[in-house]
Amino acid sequence: MNILVIEDEDRVADFICRGLRGEGWCATHCADGESGLAMLRDNVFDVVLLDIVLPGISGHEVCSRLRATGNHVPVLMLTALDAIDEKVAGLRRGADDYLSKPFSFDELIARIEALHRRAAAFAPSEPGADDVLFNRDALCLMVAGEVVELSTRERDLMALLLANRGRVLSRERILSSVWGLNEDPMTNTVDVYIARLRKKLGRYSCRITTVRGTGYRYDDSR
Repeated sequence: MNILVIEDEDRVADFICRGLRGEGWCATHCADGESGLAMLRDNVFDVVLLDIVLPGISGHEVCSRLRATGNHVPVLMLTALDAIDEKVAGLRRGADDYLSKPFSFDELIARIEALHRRAAAFAPSEPGADDVLFNRDALCLMVAGEVVELSTRERDLMALLLANRGRVLSRERILSSVWGLNEDPMTNTVDVYIARLRKKLGRYSCRITTVRGTGYRYDDSR
């Protein structure tokens, strides 16, 4: 999992990033809102940890600007403020969850995992791309109006691809996101499941493109 930490307190940021890397995840740190938004414009993250009180623009403003660009990456706000109105304000600006400081690292990990699962399972469908849809309510794939049965892993993999249309996903990232950290990184599991999905997509199988030496990309236009 690839996580962006926007936190101005170096001690707190270092604690969080070291812990996340200890879980086997990638952690990138930005110390203010402007640099965090710049990082989000140029990179793809699975979850954002966002402090409310930042130098320059606040975490609330960062969240508002992020959502205004159409970026729906899950945002977990970190705050030393326990006031209900602060939490309500953040949620209305697009935050997905809150965690008050000081917090248990185990709880932080659990909340990150929950946000990531929710985002992958309910991948939005692109307007107009109605020949291949992921039904968010039934958690099933529809190809040309027909329901295609998927196993749990196939469903999670397809949701991940659809949530990252046009972006290249490395085999390592797919393996970590769908199977977790216990899977052997040298396994061909990802390739096997990609082949299964292509078969189930039928004439739309070419939409899952192999990027040689890197991984896979889903393209609506193919």
